[in-house]
Amino acid sequence: MEDAPKLTFKYGWDERDEAETLMKGCRSDGIVQIADGRTYSVYFIDPIRLQQDLEAEVECGYPFLAPPALIVVPELTLNAMSNAITQLWKQGYFNAFTPLIEVSESHLVA
Repeated sequence: MEDAPKLTFKYGWDERDEAETLMKGCRSDGIVQIADGRTYSVYFIDPIRLQQDLEAEVECGYPFLAPPALIVVPELTLNAMSNAITQLWKQGYFNAFTPLIEVSESHLVA
């Protein structure tokens, strides 16, 4: 069986990010790297932030919210995001996306 994917973040991840990401409710700089080298950009969000963002878009006249590769998790902990990536990979989720061509520096966290 192929090795599980690695989750990194373009802007890194440290203890401060752990607290701030949980409070903010979204993280748009996720990078998933598959063992064969393919990489994918992902956007994490929790249900509360999703609702807030959708309401803000509706107020601006856009009755939708559609960030590419949006992944909704109950809360934005590193463990929850990493588990979601592993489960989605097992389900073939990333096969439906075009890999990134080039990834600027990202920081391995999981």
